[in-house]
Amino acid sequence: MEGVKARSIVLYTVLRLLAFLVPFGLLMLIPLFREYYWLAAIFAALIGLSLSVLFLRRPLADVTSDLAQRRAERQTGTTDEEIEDAAIDDDPER
Repeated sequence: MEGVKARSIVLYTVLRLLAFLVPFGLLMLIPLFREYYWLAAIFAALIGLSLSVLFLRRPLADVTSDLAQRRAERQTGTTDEEIEDAAIDDDPER
């Protein structure tokens, strides 16, 4: 099950990067933006943000649900201190 969680995070990250890099590459083909590359980066960031809001809702929901599930598992599980105390109490040499 961990592979599915990591896969959704990697997929979302790659799609977000592509949502920025593809518009940035296309804008760099325009001579004006070659001179003002920082302006191309700003426009590409805005385009990438817009694309991710419109088309990446499901991958974002998968990632956030996976992160929420991990956080819930950590909070309901035993703490490190409890595990260490149990290991010390069960140690026959002590």
